[in-house]
Amino acid sequence: MVKRLAVLVLVVAALVLPTPARANGDPASDYLLVQKLFLPFTTKIDQTEVKRLDAVLTAANRANFPIRVAMILSPSDLGTAFSLYRKPQRYAEFLGLELAFVYRGRLLVVMPNGYGYSIKGDPDPKTTKILKPLPPPGRDATKEVVAAGAAVRKLAAAAGHPLVVAKVGGSSNTRDRITIAAAATAGIALFAALVLYRRQRRPAG
Repeated sequence: MVKRLAVLVLVVAALVLPTPARANGDPASDYLLVQKLFLPFTTKIDQTEVKRLDAVLTAANRANFPIRVAMILSPSDLGTAFSLYRKPQRYAEFLGLELAFVYRGRLLVVMPNGYGYSIKGDPDPKTTKILKPLPPPGRDATKEVVAAGAAVRKLAAAAGHPLVVAKVGGSSNTRDRITIAAAATAGIALFAALVLYRRQRRPAG
């Protein structure tokens, strides 16, 4: 009985979890089935900017403008679909079709040379016109993340869903104020300790 249960668990895991072969086929199609963002594998990205993009996508969901984003920096991010590198619109349609049996909504693809967009794998010429004036982000993963956030904001606004995005991290001005306040508090405490020490040192009258 225990052996049969173990076999069943392994079979279910094999069906549910993406296998390496499938992940190599088109990694973004595995990630975006359950997540709203796919990031490049082989590069370092400023995590603050990633958090900001995630906040933009969360705000888009709240504003009834759900969208998923695939960030493609190099051919290796496409797996066996590497021939679609630098063809963001074609890849957006290809990826949208792969996701359509689970996710049938908006999909934005960001590549170094530009953007692609589809819904259920179908192109949307009106939305493509909105994205066309945006400058290509270039071969820098962090710049791609920033560009994706700007693109999502622009698409949402054009569709009548302006986004209210929660701030991520404190500004330098905020940090400066906290530092100054902490220094002032420490100074007051030091002065009070010095006064108390001097009083204790005075000879009894």
